[in-house]
Amino acid sequence: MPPVRAAQQLEVELDGLRLPIDLAQLEDWSRNPDTSDGDLAIWLNLLDPADRASLIRLLRAPLIKERSFGLQLLNSWTGERMLQELGGLLTRPDGATTLAELDSTLRRVLERRGVVTALNLLEALPGESLVLRLDGLLNLAQRWRLQIQEQEVAMGQLHRLRVPLRNSRAHALPGLARLKPQRVELSVAHRPTPLPLELWPSRVARPSPWLVMMPGLGGNSTELSWLAASLSAQGWPVLVVEHPGSNGQAMRASLQGDLPPPGAESLPGRLADLQAVLEARRDGLLPPLGPPPAGEQGVVLVGHSLGGLTALMAAGLVPERGLGERCRQDLAALSLTNLSRLLQCQLPQVTGESSGGSALPDPLLQGSTRLRGVVAYNGFGSLLWPGGGLAALDLPVLLVGGSLDLVTPPVQEQLNLFQDAAHPFSRLVLVEGGSHFSPVRIVGDGKAVFRLGDELVGVEPRKVQELLLSITLEFLEGLDHPSLLPPQRRQQNGVVAYVLDAAQARRWSSLIRTSPADPAGPPAGRPAR
Repeated sequence: MPPVRAAQQLEVELDGLRLPIDLAQLEDWSRNPDTSDGDLAIWLNLLDPADRASLIRLLRAPLIKERSFGLQLLNSWTGERMLQELGGLLTRPDGATTLAELDSTLRRVLERRGVVTALNLLEALPGESLVLRLDGLLNLAQRWRLQIQEQEVAMGQLHRLRVPLRNSRAHALPGLARLKPQRVELSVAHRPTPLPLELWPSRVARPSPWLVMMPGLGGNSTELSWLAASLSAQGWPVLVVEHPGSNGQAMRASLQGDLPPPGAESLPGRLADLQAVLEARRDGLLPPLGPPPAGEQGVVLVGHSLGGLTALMAAGLVPERGLGERCRQDLAALSLTNLSRLLQCQLPQVTGESSGGSALPDPLLQGSTRLRGVVAYNGFGSLLWPGGGLAALDLPVLLVGGSLDLVTPPVQEQLNLFQDAAHPFSRLVLVEGGSHFSPVRIVGDGKAVFRLGDELVGVEPRKVQELLLSITLEFLEGLDHPSLLPPQRRQQNGVVAYVLDAAQARRWSSLIRTSPADPAGPPAGRPAR
């Protein structure tokens, strides 16, 4: 077989103009933009400085850093969606996608190099002529900046809400080194090996619900140990569920090239895990939850990210009809600034839904267990429930977001869900400086799957966690004494959070829509009120 030839001609498209370029010149410019010569360098250096810097980063940053992980990613649904987006940026002269060429070339370059940059890919793609849409690449980079700007606008409007100021002290967190959970292995019918659980019994003999806590995608139970230990010390028994197949071990296996990256295909298994835990409690198969009457007042579902989505679905929120069609429209203009939408749009592929109908089975909790409430940290579901949000869930919900969250952006994924909340004691919490990973803590010998920069971790996560603990405790106490968590602007140790009810959430949404500084118009997916 003759060797595959790289593109003989590459044209860049920007502002409707096309210019043939030399890839060697492009690479030289990306390394030395100030000293590079030639027509290409002169043209590219006319770009706005921010756009120029963004383009250089996009050209030189690794698209894939590790061979085996890259191959597994290409075999996954998420990888396919990313390739489709890339195929719209690098096209044939007639505008047709290069999806097939991208897939085969990436596999070939991965086998040879192991690390692939955008320039590596351009130099290896076959075809007589290709068009690189630089304006599309720049737009992709600008979306991240725009998302930050939109959230800054939203926070500015949030400051205009008239809510009482309240200062509070942090609860003393227990020393996690001194406290150890009970390790429980629960045999379940849907898994070949027992389901690993961590039980934090109540240390107080008081009437209370028990809590089932679920980490996010790629998360381990130990990442929420700080919260579980703190709640159990206050009299709330906690059972933390480890979800094999979508935990840290599964994420590491994907990075090593042994398995595809976990995604929404894990959601049915997570729901089955939760069902098995609730049935085990009902049948007396779990250890004691603490001194009676601890844990005898029903159950509260608690989750972070995908764990929060699991909790909402188990509590009774069934995806609205037409998810498949909404996803087709959303993925046609895929924005990687809201990664949760990739997970939401994987559900029709997982469950077989095509054009409409429910994407998942009926709710799990139907009479067998008294559900008292749901706590969802950095939850999401803008495409699952675009019309009613939480309106169909007649129980208290605590929905928490962070102003720096770029994985589940708070306006799209928390505010839009919450503003129709049916229960009067439901609350939306927005933490200034909080991120998607603020509730996560790595302790002891735990190792993070990914190392995150400050812009993703958020400001002073320990202080944010102390504030989240205070608000969560008041929400739980409010299940019996609702006046404990009224709407407010909470300050604690220099961290600020807004606690809103549904009426104030609607007011905030209205302020965002009418703001002249709003660069994006109304929040996506919800009608004006």
